Amino acid sequence: MDQSQVLNISNKDDKIEKFSNIDAEVALIGCILWDNRNYEKISDFLDESHFVDQNHQIIFKQIKELLNKNILVSPITLKNYLSENEFGLEITRYLNQIKDSSPSTQNTLQYAKIIYELHLKRALIGIGQNLIHDTYDTNTENTGEALIENAENDLYNLSNTGSSERKYTKFGDSLKDAIIIINEAFKREGKIAGVASGLKDLDNKLGGLHKSDLIIIAGRPSMGKTALGTNIAFNVALNFKEKIDELGSKKLIDGGKVAFFSLEMSSEQLATRILAEQTKISGDKMRKAELLKDDFKKIAKASSELENLNLFIDDNPILTIATLRARARRLQRLYGIDLIIIDYLQLMSSNNKNKNEGRVQEISEITRGLKAIAKELDIPIIALSQLSRQVEQREDKRPLLSDLRESGTIEQDSDVVMFIFRESYYLERMEPIKKPEEAEEKYLERTSRWQELCEKAHNTAEIIIAKQRHGPIGTIKAHFESNYTRFSDLNNKDYDNIME
Repeated sequence: MDQSQVLNISNKDDKIEKFSNIDAEVALIGCILWDNRNYEKISDFLDESHFVDQNHQIIFKQIKELLNKNILVSPITLKNYLSENEFGLEITRYLNQIKDSSPSTQNTLQYAKIIYELHLKRALIGIGQNLIHDTYDTNTENTGEALIENAENDLYNLSNTGSSERKYTKFGDSLKDAIIIINEAFKREGKIAGVASGLKDLDNKLGGLHKSDLIIIAGRPSMGKTALGTNIAFNVALNFKEKIDELGSKKLIDGGKVAFFSLEMSSEQLATRILAEQTKISGDKMRKAELLKDDFKKIAKASSELENLNLFIDDNPILTIATLRARARRLQRLYGIDLIIIDYLQLMSSNNKNKNEGRVQEISEITRGLKAIAKELDIPIIALSQLSRQVEQREDKRPLLSDLRESGTIEQDSDVVMFIFRESYYLERMEPIKKPEEAEEKYLERTSRWQELCEKAHNTAEIIIAKQRHGPIGTIKAHFESNYTRFSDLNNKDYDNIME
């Protein structure tokens, strides 16, 4: 909901006239006219929409524009930028009256806080009025859950319009927080600062999944994006450990609680994938009911051990940034989630309903929103992403940053970009065909070379770190079992299943 709509609703309601203070508005403008430097005290949280009186809105907006251009503001200079017809009064006289009526320029910040506080209360009343109106509306789209999500989103947008309290952090305080993170990483067995993905080679390269980071995992279809996403989700959730200190506060020791937003697959399909990964029983066999008695025993055992896994799946196929924010905040409040995974980015839609808006701009809004949610909740967010078809046009099909769909905004807003590349996928589709008049020996030689390449690339995947804001880029080789859609460290490919 647009804030101006909230204010318009509020201003029309006679019952909330007490939630305005015209004297404070006059005093604040007067303080700035006396000394333009007073604007610096309030410029980071106050704007013209927070004023009730329309004349004061116009004056403050013009003051802001002039001071941002380093132009001196006084009743005399302002007169040239304001229309007397618009005001319906003599401007210079009115501005001088405002300036002379200001009691003390030392109270500039206090006047601004009063104006901002009253603006918040008016906006809250507007949100409440809209919620009541939409609740009574018989529109079938106004379900109880949708109304809650809309209200939560309106409140979130209101909370992010500014704050009268300063948000600056002294470097010394930031330094202490950095030392705490470094110390925790040093004490940890894996010596990583972030949440461990469960793939040691990847964690060594990234230092784990860091708080407030937006991590993109991209690849062409059938490369294993969802598989890697579910593998990481499972590993993090399975390794979840926390302790309670002397003050009763919970502290994460390892792993974490994971929220998986699946726009492509149902929760049952994801659960089947995880069962296949952990039991080494092909998902295809499960779907076709080609199971033996021993397979059922394995599935039953794995199910009993996984039923309390700290993994929460949301398989709603329609997901906007507003909806994601509302649901993520709710999961954070109820369960304290430590990681969000989204499958996948291009299936999301923005909050903006403007049909003339291009897809690039829409993706830009989505990636900015994801980064904002990661910072707000202070947890990493992994978003899976598709690659454009231009990869297929090259001889070397290893992805590049430019291959990302709507690549500019995704590359810009993300902290880490990783690509999944499986050469075996392409090699298997390049089986030599005997050419007319080709000698049998030559054909067999080409076939033999192709078989060698396939064997070498079999069950091997490359995770290409193309961007990392906090560290080096590079390529990691991983073991990938396509039958069970499971990634593991290449030097540990024969490890026993964790359930066995």
